[in-house]
Amino acid sequence: MSISDDAIILGIESTCDETACALVAGGRRVLANVVATQIELHTRFGGVVPEIASRAHLEAVNSVLEEALSRAGVPVEQIAAVAVANRPGLIGSLLIGLMAAKTLAWAWGKPLIGVNHIHAHAYSPALDGEPIAYPAVAMVASGGHTSLYLVKAPTELELLGSTTDDAAGEAFDKVASILGLGYPGGPVIDQAARTGNPKAVDFPRPLLKGQSLDFSFSGLKTSVLYHVRGVPGAVREGVEKGTKLTEQELRDVAASFQAALVDTLRIKMRRAALATGAKSLIIGGGVSANSALRLAVEELGRKHDLSVRLPALKYCVDNAAMTAGLAWHLLNAGVTDTLELEATATVRV
Repeated sequence: MSISDDAIILGIESTCDETACALVAGGRRVLANVVATQIELHTRFGGVVPEIASRAHLEAVNSVLEEALSRAGVPVEQIAAVAVANRPGLIGSLLIGLMAAKTLAWAWGKPLIGVNHIHAHAYSPALDGEPIAYPAVAMVASGGHTSLYLVKAPTELELLGSTTDDAAGEAFDKVASILGLGYPGGPVIDQAARTGNPKAVDFPRPLLKGQSLDFSFSGLKTSVLYHVRGVPGAVREGVEKGTKLTEQELRDVAASFQAALVDTLRIKMRRAALATGAKSLIIGGGVSANSALRLAVEELGRKHDLSVRLPALKYCVDNAAMTAGLAWHLLNAGVTDTLELEATATVRV
């Protein structure tokens, strides 16, 4: 199936704690991108509460959709298809977006396209930019996922490595809690680390055995916990979140933890790029907003003469523009779904 280069896709995203709608033309030109975040609702709990998230999606989806359509100024007749991120994610949250997309596709008589949320993050650097040079190695760190892919085309991804326990984003949240910095962990640790010494504490780089491309950050998180509160049974056991650290020590721990995590991601990406002969390096997902990671990947690209594609910061968070953008390629390849499309909470991404 061949569609117009300027075909417009409406995308809907509700996989976790952002309700988002977007309209994208030709897979890359973003006409409107509206995101309603739930951070304030979940901050007091130190993480996303699934029931609260799904209720918030239900309350927000209509207004977010209306605002996206208004901003784009696109009549329904010009919309080629309705796309929705239907996997993976929180099942209650997924169902809100999926039902909205099915309703619109049925009412408007448009094709329905289900999109893998993690694959969409790997496509996000193409939004408002030039096409990505393939093959590429893409590292996506979003929520409970840290995944490494060989991307041969926007819709052709081969999983090279994935999370075996704590993902990068989860490690940021847990270490931020240990240090008493708040939630979400990624931005607050990034900020604290800017005035810290990344060599102050020699935290481990969890590379696993051999040339593994899988990720495991539970040991790194535990190393930070023991450094801050002491090993169980030792004199510092029971010390509350970072209360014995000076402000500078706290910043040093944040910087040292971040350096260890970023170094691990960099090494895995280097391994994958050299093994696959990739032309480009891609990062996506919430962790791709981390300033140290962005610098590390840019340096890796320069060192090995690889194109580096980083998403704009507004496309690092969960958003529907990446869903609509990737869906353009799926529709162009003739890939659509029926109204029987299901939400899938867990999938080998």
